[in-house]
Amino acid sequence: MHARLTARLHRDLQADSGLSLSDFDVLVQLTDRDDERARVLELAQALQWEKSRLSHHLARMERRGLVERQECPDDARGAFIALTAQGRRTIEQAAPQHVNTVRDLVFDQLTAEQVDTLLAISTQVQARLDDTQ
Repeated sequence: MHARLTARLHRDLQADSGLSLSDFDVLVQLTDRDDERARVLELAQALQWEKSRLSHHLARMERRGLVERQECPDDARGAFIALTAQGRRTIEQAAPQHVNTVRDLVFDQLTAEQVDTLLAISTQVQARLDDTQ
C-alpha cells in the first residue's frame, strides 16, 4: 500500500504541478519555518534523507529556481537553503490539489472510526521509531 500510494501521489503531483513528491517535501519543510530557510543538515534530519541525496536534490531545485543557497554569517563553510518567491508560488499552487488527492485516496475512503484507528496505530509506530533512534 505504501509503495502504491507514494507512486500515485508522485504521479498526480507531477502531472498537476510539475513537482516531484521529494520537491514537495522539501518545500513543505521550508514553508513550515518562520524565516523559510534551513541548514542542509536540519533538512536532512527532518526529511530522514542522507545528506548527499539532499545535496543533489537541492542542486536540481536550485537550478529550477525553487530554492537558493544563502551564506551563513556564523559559519563560513555553512549555508542556508531558502525558499525563493518562485518556490513559494509553486507550492501555493500545488498544495490544494495535493491535499485533495490525499483526501480522495485515503481519508474519504475511511470512516471516522477508521481514521481514529489509523491515528492510534501511526502514533504507536512513531513512538517505537523514536525509541530506537
